[in-house]
Amino acid sequence: MRLPIYRVPAALGLLLCPLLSHAQDAAPTIDTGDTAWIIAATALVLFMTLPGLALFYAGLVRAKNVLSILMQCFAITGVVSLLWLAVGYSLVFSDGGSAQAFIGGLDKAFLLGVTRDSVFGTIPETLFFMFQMTFAIITPALVIGGFAERKRFSAVLAFSALWLLLVYVPLAHWVWGGGWLADLGVMDFAGGIVVHVSAGVSALVCAVVVGRRRGFPHTAMTPHSLPFTVAGAGMLWVGWFGFNAGSALAANGSAGMAMLTTHMGASAGALAWMFIEWKKYGKPSMLGVATGVVAGLGTITPASGFVGPLGAVVIGLCAGTVCFFATQLLKRKLQIDDSLDVSPVHGVGGVIGTLLTGVFAAVSLGGTGFTVQTSMLAQVGVQALGVVATAAWCAFVTWSILKLCDALFKLRVSEEKETEGLDLAEHGERGYSP
Repeated sequence: MRLPIYRVPAALGLLLCPLLSHAQDAAPTIDTGDTAWIIAATALVLFMTLPGLALFYAGLVRAKNVLSILMQCFAITGVVSLLWLAVGYSLVFSDGGSAQAFIGGLDKAFLLGVTRDSVFGTIPETLFFMFQMTFAIITPALVIGGFAERKRFSAVLAFSALWLLLVYVPLAHWVWGGGWLADLGVMDFAGGIVVHVSAGVSALVCAVVVGRRRGFPHTAMTPHSLPFTVAGAGMLWVGWFGFNAGSALAANGSAGMAMLTTHMGASAGALAWMFIEWKKYGKPSMLGVATGVVAGLGTITPASGFVGPLGAVVIGLCAGTVCFFATQLLKRKLQIDDSLDVSPVHGVGGVIGTLLTGVFAAVSLGGTGFTVQTSMLAQVGVQALGVVATAAWCAFVTWSILKLCDALFKLRVSEEKETEGLDLAEHGERGYSP
């Protein structure tokens, strides 16, 4: 039967309706569930720095330096936040044109063009900006553990600002902003390369360039408040769920699995460190368990959204074991004064986790599959390239920044001020009444 001519437009309209509907659906829209979860995750990640990392570090230093560590964490939060707004976010996540492989552009400097209605995926772009900013805050805050108790406050601020712009921003663009490592297929779900390898390598360089604390290694420099450190470790453990599960950028199965693997990795890391210490010294210590938790958390970070729970347990066990012996090697054998063990815990953990992501992401092992489709060996190779490139970049640029800051500000406090303590010498305050 022939269709009457006057019905042809109506029939065409019916045929085009699904296409028009699909076009409308394809427009980016805000999902309220995803948005609510990322708001919570953002708060959790900031909670990791303030007060989590601040307390964890403050408990590990001597009583005369407790306020200096807290001050540095708070000040770095402010400095990084303003720099992230000014240029950091744009250089990581906007189009860099011909330089896209290495750095983004300035199209979104000061969030130019970003409004309440701007969308990134299924969440407001302002929220994505905030979530990524919390990562940018905690990474240079981790680095201060490498030179704790001996660096001038002015030098800390200058170093942290330059380090954010010259080390963190390019790395974040390479991996998460569409740079050359992303093009190669490197897998870093929540910051094994961008956060932990970068912080660990940079802290090691800082420890070597700034030099040892007066009296190290012959004078005992025990933590002044283990309750502070344990409380901080607990806050880090809880906050890390936002760090890793939030990196799914949605309230979905990937976020749920990332939360599960994060917890399994932390648990396995804590127990591995505890049992090794128990066997070696006859007693398990609270400091050891807390450090094992952080080692497990840092090591599972790059793999958290890509592996299954059994893979997370193996990664956590490797973290607690290898990071324990790395700490012993660095301080007792090499006598490098990385004051708060950033390089053997975060750096070594980040390397282990990044490499093992290339193994346990295999579908046959409960993972999501590889970005590099050819083979497990090829994926591990790309992961290793990411680690080596990151380590080389961080080491060279961090050394250069330190030399510049030393020429401009002088990195280290005087021997008298170091003996007196940075709380009084640099800030005119005491953490505790005499």
